[in-house]
Amino acid sequence: MPARPTLDDTLTAATSAKPAPPADPAEPSAQDVMAWYDAHARDLPWRRPGTTPWEVLVSEVMSQQTPVTRVVPAWQEWMRRWPGPTELAQAPTAEVLRVWGRLGYPRRALRLIECARNVVEQHGGVLPDDLDALLALPGVGEYTAGAVLAFAHGRRALVLDTNVRRVLARAVAGQALPAPSLNRAERERALSLLPDDDATAAHWSVAVMELGALVCTAREPGCGACPWRASCAWLAAGRPTDIHAGRRRTQAWHGTDRQARGLVMARLRKAPDGRCVEAGELMACAARAGARASGGAPDPQQPVRALATLLTDGLIATDDDGATYRLP
Repeated sequence: MPARPTLDDTLTAATSAKPAPPADPAEPSAQDVMAWYDAHARDLPWRRPGTTPWEVLVSEVMSQQTPVTRVVPAWQEWMRRWPGPTELAQAPTAEVLRVWGRLGYPRRALRLIECARNVVEQHGGVLPDDLDALLALPGVGEYTAGAVLAFAHGRRALVLDTNVRRVLARAVAGQALPAPSLNRAERERALSLLPDDDATAAHWSVAVMELGALVCTAREPGCGACPWRASCAWLAAGRPTDIHAGRRRTQAWHGTDRQARGLVMARLRKAPDGRCVEAGELMACAARAGARASGGAPDPQQPVRALATLLTDGLIATDDDGATYRLP
């Protein structure tokens, strides 16, 4: 017969036994989110069958910091004129900037031209489907490369835009909004939730992004319509306020250099192809940006600064040492 345990044996076993770990909170269901997406996804032109990887890349670049309602008509006109990198690589820069129009941050248009030329010169006019090769293209960062792999090729790739980061911060981390800058913890959290197989992972990525765009919005989230509401850590915590609020920079518009630059570009886009506009007229346009965001009198140096930075960025050109300017 086995020896009966002594009192010392019992105490030793009791003190050395590890307590049972607390039960993990229910994780958001990938299937719930994908089912929601299938029922509520917007009919965006770059999501339709037959869209090329290049068309997906252009849509992603245009959509950065720009409402989709403004992107759709610009993307459609862009694709009509330059359906692939070969056509864009040969396009006049001035015409590209005119079609870019009011999408904002027009340096993105210049990066797209550079990207198209690189694809033509280095990849025979075919957008690569390798992560490292995509990241080596001008203007293509981690998010855009992941989006092309997921949405154009149906591959498992990390896709973390503002919408996805916000959804995961709330549903999993219980935070009102993610940190101002993407960090390692966020990447690891997103990767842990990303399904293993390619098709499901791609489906999941676009579904979470759409959920952030339509329901889990920054200012007024529609929690009642969210498929994750039963397991959302942020809702369970009572919707706490943004712990990163003090670290965020607000992006003003009226009275800023961005507005002044935009007014100059708007005037030059209206000029006939190749026609120059006098510097004085352009500075008058820039001066309409008004007082600086902090209030007070307008900055008298702002118009000069607007022209100088646009010239440095390659968005405008001069043939007479600054007497007149034109689109490049």
